Amino acid sequence: MRKFLVILCRINCFSERNFVNLSIIYTEFMKIGDKVSAVDDSVNGVITGINGNLITINSDDDFELQYSVKELVVVEGIQLEKEINSSQIALAISEKQETKPKKATKVKPKERNLPPMEVDLHINQLVKNSKRMSNYDMLSIQLDTAKRQLDFAIGKRIQKIVFIHGVGEGVLRAELEFLFRRYEHLKFYDANFQKYGRGAVEVYIFQNKKS
Repeated sequence: MRKFLVILCRINCFSERNFVNLSIIYTEFMKIGDKVSAVDDSVNGVITGINGNLITINSDDDFELQYSVKELVVVEGIQLEKEINSSQIALAISEKQETKPKKATKVKPKERNLPPMEVDLHINQLVKNSKRMSNYDMLSIQLDTAKRQLDFAIGKRIQKIVFIHGVGEGVLRAELEFLFRRYEHLKFYDANFQKYGRGAVEVYIFQNKKS
C-alpha cells in the first residue's frame, strides 16, 4: 500500500473580523477500506480506489466522489503527532492558502442507472373480477394503488416510476396528474413513447441527501 501524509493545520488566529481555525492532523496510511472525511465538505465515506494522489470514495449517501489526497482525512486510526515544527506548520498554511478548494466530481448513484419501477394500473391487473364494479370503484382502486406505490418508491429512494394507465378517455391520467401535484420534490411527464405509447406517465423523484 502507498503511504500518504495528509497535513491539516490547527492554528487559532484572531483578527478584527474573523477567527481562523485550522487543524493539523497526521495520518500515515491511506488504503482501500479506510473511513475518511473531506476537509472542505461535509462528506464522509469509505475509500474504494487509489490512483496516485487521486482518491475515490463511496460517501455515506452512496455517491462516488473523487478527491486529491490533501483534501481527505482518515477518521479511523488517526495518529496525532505531539510535536510539529514551525517549518511544517508554515508549509501547511501556505498550501492551504494557495490551493483553491476543488469541487468533487460526483458520479451518479448506482440506482440511477436502474430501469424505472413499473406499476400497471389496468383494472384487470389489480382485481380478479371487475364485472360488477362501477367506474367510480375501479378508479378509486387505481388511484389508491398509484398513491401506495408512489409512497413506497419515495420511502425506498427509488428515483423513477412509470404508471401504465392505458389509452382511454383520459380520466385516470387526469386524476393521476392531480395526485402527483400534491407531492413536492417530483416531476412527471410522458413515459417512453416507443415502449409505452401514449398510455403511461413517468414520475421522477428528486433525491435529497440523508441527514
